[in-house]
Amino acid sequence: MKDYHEPMELLDDHTRNCVRALNSLREEVEAVDWYHQRVAATNDKELKAVMAHNRDEEIEHVAMTLEWLRRNMDGWDEELRTYLFTDAPIVEVEEIAEAGEDSGSSSKGNDLGIGKLK
Repeated sequence: MKDYHEPMELLDDHTRNCVRALNSLREEVEAVDWYHQRVAATNDKELKAVMAHNRDEEIEHVAMTLEWLRRNMDGWDEELRTYLFTDAPIVEVEEIAEAGEDSGSSSKGNDLGIGKLK
């Protein structure tokens, strides 16, 4: 199967499920793109509404798949928590997060050096 870069028999069920999720994510994002272009291109108001509805359904599928990946594949939770739902410039979020970790680890007797518990 072309989705695998390693021999499939060497991959456990969890890894194969992650491959399925990643492929589905790619396909759903591609569908969002297609519908978004169609919404932008059509002059028919009713068709525009149908295509926008379809696009938004695909966005829902993207969000659901991202949540599955967050819960099931290493790395996703930390990165999504760092970048999503912030107001800082996107390219500065990592620097801000790292600065917060550095300042949180400088113990002054009140800090155990484990960061925020929330």
